[in-house]
Amino acid sequence: MDVFVRVVELGGFSAAARAFRMTPSAVSKLIARLEGRLGARLVNRSTRKLQLTPEGSAFFDRATRILADIDEAERAAASGDRPVGRIRLNTNASFSTHILAPLLPEFLARYPDVSLDIVQTDAVIDLMEERMDVAVRAGPLKSSSLIARKLGATRMMIVGAPSYLARAGEPKTVAELEKHNRLGFCYSRAIEGWPLASGGQVIPLPAVGNIQTSDGEALRVMAVAGVGLARLAAFAVREDIRAGRLQPVLEDCNPGDLEEVHAVYLGQGGPLPARVRALLDFLAERAPPAFRAGL
Repeated sequence: MDVFVRVVELGGFSAAARAFRMTPSAVSKLIARLEGRLGARLVNRSTRKLQLTPEGSAFFDRATRILADIDEAERAAASGDRPVGRIRLNTNASFSTHILAPLLPEFLARYPDVSLDIVQTDAVIDLMEERMDVAVRAGPLKSSSLIARKLGATRMMIVGAPSYLARAGEPKTVAELEKHNRLGFCYSRAIEGWPLASGGQVIPLPAVGNIQTSDGEALRVMAVAGVGLARLAAFAVREDIRAGRLQPVLEDCNPGDLEEVHAVYLGQGGPLPARVRALLDFLAERAPPAFRAGL
C-alpha cells in the first residue's frame, strides 16, 4: 500500500523505486501483486505516464488516510499521545483572518511539534478527496457522515462605508435599501438574499449589486472601500465598525439571526488524533468570548 501511494504521488514506478531503493521491476511486481489480490486494475501503464483507474483513485484516497492513521498511531505511541504532526485545515478567509490567525502564535507555542497547512475557501469541499483533517464551516450543516463540533456563532449585519453612505444616502427603510448597490456571494448559500424584518415578518431581499464574489473577506474589503453595502458576520466587521471604516445599516430591521460555525471532520465517533483534538479544544477554549456567545 505504501509503495502504491508513493508511485501515485511521484508519478511513476522509477521515481518510487528510487525513493524505496528498489528496482522498477520490483515496484511493478508489488503493484501487480496488489492488483491481483484486490481483483481490480489500479493503474493504466504507458511509456509516457501513469494513469489511475477509478478503482485506483478510490483506493489511493483510502490508502493515503490509512497510512496517515498508522503514522499518527506510531507517533502517538512514541510521544505518549502528545500532539505531534501536521494538521490540514480548510476554512473560509474571514474566519481565518479574524478568529484563527490571532490565535495561532499561542497555539503553536503551546504545541511546538504541531504544524498546520491552512487552505482558505468559502466553497464546501470533500474532506477525503482534499485530504483535510478538519474543515470550518459556517451556516446550517447538511446531513452527512462528518462529525461536527460547534465552535461559536455570529450575528449577521448589513454594513457600509461612510464614504458610500455619504454618496448614496443611508437607507432608513427596506424600500430604500432596494435602491442600493448590494454586494453578495456568487455561490449558492443556505439562506439566499438578506433576511430583513419588516411588518412583523422576515422578508429575504436579493443581494443584487455590481460585484458578486466567492470570498467573504474580499467582500468586506470592497465594502470598506465604499463600493456598496454588504451583509457580513459581526466578528469580521467589528474592528472596522470600531475604527469608523464601516457602520451598521438598518439595524432595526435586523432579524437577529445567528450563523453557527462548526468544525467538521471524518470519523464515526472514534478517538481523534491528538493533534486534531488539541486544535479543536484550543479553538473552543480561546476563541473570542463574543464569538463563542454568538454576539
